[in-house]
Amino acid sequence: MAELIKNIAILGSTGSIGRNVLEVVRQYPGRFRVLGLAAGRNLALLKEQIEAFRPELVSVASETELAELRRLLARDWHHRLVCGQRGAERVAALDGVEMVVSAIVGAAGLPPTVAAIQAGKDIALANKETLVMAGPLIMEAVSRMQVALLPVDSEHNAIFQALAAGRREDVRRLVLTASGGPFRERASADLWEVTPEQALRHPNWSMGAKISIDSATLMNKGLEVIEAHFLFGVPLERIEVLVHPQSVVHSLVEYIDGSLISQMGVADMRIPIAYALAYPERLRLNLPPLNLINQPMTFAAPDFKKFPCLKLAYQAGRQGGLMPAIMNAANEVAVAAFLSRRLRFPEIALCVAETMTRVANGEAVNLTAILEADLAARVQAESVVSALSMSARQKRGEPLPCPDLPPGHPPLP
Repeated sequence: MAELIKNIAILGSTGSIGRNVLEVVRQYPGRFRVLGLAAGRNLALLKEQIEAFRPELVSVASETELAELRRLLARDWHHRLVCGQRGAERVAALDGVEMVVSAIVGAAGLPPTVAAIQAGKDIALANKETLVMAGPLIMEAVSRMQVALLPVDSEHNAIFQALAAGRREDVRRLVLTASGGPFRERASADLWEVTPEQALRHPNWSMGAKISIDSATLMNKGLEVIEAHFLFGVPLERIEVLVHPQSVVHSLVEYIDGSLISQMGVADMRIPIAYALAYPERLRLNLPPLNLINQPMTFAAPDFKKFPCLKLAYQAGRQGGLMPAIMNAANEVAVAAFLSRRLRFPEIALCVAETMTRVANGEAVNLTAILEADLAARVQAESVVSALSMSARQKRGEPLPCPDLPPGHPPLP
């Protein structure tokens, strides 16, 4: 009997996850049909995706990109093109779509993911910020709408698979593995000289700029800890991080009898993507098998002092309420500033820590409150970035147009 085709929409189609989703679709054209695509500003790639998969609706970042995409495509496509947050939400809630792949990077992925859940779509979640910012609201909506929420991140997908080995009440702890990033063995003092180009060179995975920097600071692992807390209902104190440079073990679940169940595999995102798309079935992928012969596997505790972003994420998760959204927004601003050379690498954590003290916590009662906290944190984080940038200029003897660092800010080295 022929398999039923699953209709999907992809939020973030031109990013790393989105491209890999489409590779799986290419391998299984009789299993999946792409009805919607939402992208940002990579219009050349998006044009190729549109022509290859012929979706019913396509969204881009803004009116500027919309006008350019209309210029690139034949006129009969124009009625299928939309833009902005509302456009992404329309793609997420598109009639006929059964599963939405949420892969827009950062806080921008939250509103369209909410729209997809409210429209009754199953979610393949690759946007960890959705649960970091609005975990209780999202999990309540998933339960109320009776939709599936399947993790695509390799770590959470691994835990999802390992949890099938036992009962949830028998879980002792979750262990998220981290490669440690490109600076795992670099001295703390040397991190002040790190360049964006060096930080973007992840040792094991090919990822976008934002997540690559988050991996270098270990903030990515902190976001994953908070995500796992909501996704699997496990308290933060029972979620641990181990540095595993080889990225062979993608994460583990320990049960109360001492059993450690892990999921292992080659470092290729098509494996968790295919599992989420076809769950509970597994698809045969054209990937080399994992060779365990002479395969070293080492594990170490993370260095919270050298990588304070991981500690800040645990702190935000324990505080709860709006603080994870505040922390996430500050990190997004700080990472962008580092990539544009306005901050040095260790100042990413300084910016996040200072912003978390400046913006008052509160209850995450609804999406509006969360997005307001996100905006307030971005304003404060930009102020911190400016102060840190001016301090660096002062040290170089350059004139300062504004006052020095704000009172109470941690001293710079």
